[in-house]
Amino acid sequence: MKSVTKCYTFFLFQIFIYIFSLTMEQNIYTILITLVTVLTSTAAWKYYEKRLSMKSKREDDETKDGKLFRDDLRERIVKLETLLQESSKEKDKMRDNIILLTSQLSKLEVEVDFLRKDNEKLRAENSALRSRI
Repeated sequence: MKSVTKCYTFFLFQIFIYIFSLTMEQNIYTILITLVTVLTSTAAWKYYEKRLSMKSKREDDETKDGKLFRDDLRERIVKLETLLQESSKEKDKMRDNIILLTSQLSKLEVEVDFLRKDNEKLRAENSALRSRI
């Protein structure tokens, strides 16, 4: 079986060589005209048109993906700016609260100091009164 296949292959090869030698002898212009006709035929134009439309579609898809990505980034930026503004307002409120609490703490420290002195004074008076009795 392998020898038959080899024989057919050899035979086909011989035919190819014969046809090739004939075309070399024929007019080269005929080959070129045939080649141009094949390349500019209706099927070829449809192929080229389909290829261009697929390329255009691919570019449109890439552009669309780029726009979606850009829009997503814009939304994220808006969200982050909103969060930044909110945190800034919250920080300002906290700062005001800290200032208020600091002033209240100062007042309480003064009041505690006054009460301590008053308490010491009253204890001294109490001790003096007890020693009299």
